[in-house]
Amino acid sequence: MHHGALLRTRTGPGLPDAARLDHFVVRNGMRCAGVHLIVDVYGGERLDDIDHIEETLRACVDAAGATLLHIHLHHFQPTGVSGVAVLAESHISIHTWPEAGYAALDVFMCGNADPDACIPILREAFSAGRVAVSELLRGQGA
Repeated sequence: MHHGALLRTRTGPGLPDAARLDHFVVRNGMRCAGVHLIVDVYGGERLDDIDHIEETLRACVDAAGATLLHIHLHHFQPTGVSGVAVLAESHISIHTWPEAGYAALDVFMCGNADPDACIPILREAFSAGRVAVSELLRGQGA
């Protein structure tokens, strides 16, 4: 991804000694394009409240130190919200099933943003009974 003025200098294992100008990160010693968290919220509340969901996504962006470009959310009838926060560092997406107390989120960030910072915010904002997180390291070897 090319992000113009948002380019960061990163160095680490497996990288040349000279500073690199890209959004690649080093996670657990692996160089990758970004960290993609697959987040399942179980026993959640306020999953049909589109304003609360927008506030929560904005709080995640702030906590992660990411740069918000755009938020688009859609409220389904009778219930449910789907949407995305588009970031300079990638995106956060959400899809909710309020009747089941379930939400599926993707938190994908590259550069200096910290996707892990979103997890406690999501847990608290949706009063989650349980939050399951899987991590994918995107673009290894690119």
